[in-house]
Parts: sequence; C-alpha cells; structure tokens
Amino acid sequence: MSIRSRRVWLRILEFFVIGIVFGVTEDFIAIKVAAGATSTLDTIKVAFWVALPFAIFSELVVDHPGFWKRIFRFRDDN
Repeated sequence: MSIRSRRVWLRILEFFVIGIVFGVTEDFIAIKVAAGATSTLDTIKVAFWVALPFAIFSELVVDHPGFWKRIFRFRDDN
C-alpha cells in the first residue's frame, strides 16, 4: 500500500470515526435530552441524517491541509 493510499484510508477512517460516530452520538444525546424522545431506530436515523452534513463539512473540507491557506491566503514575508 502506497503512502498516498494510506493517507486517503486514514482520512476516510477519521471521517467515519470522528465525524459520523461522534456526531451521531452527540446528536442522539441532544435529541434525548432536549425532546425527551424514546430510544428507537428512528431516533438514531434522525441523528445520523443531522450529523452527516456536518461531518462531511468538518472532516473533509475544514480539516483539509490546504483549507486555511486558501481561506486566508497566507503569504510568506520572504
């Protein structure tokens, strides 16, 4: 496995674990506390669909190595 494919695999794994699993868990807890909903598969589905766009944006866009350089157009003083 090449270094590039390892980086891609690591990034996908990070997206899944951090973005999806933590996001769904966080949203599920928020739904339970705020709405007092029962723990059903439908509640987990709602938490998943709410967490998915935020996970995509935060893990694949904001955490991209060149994101902040493009946003702020960093310049070297040299």
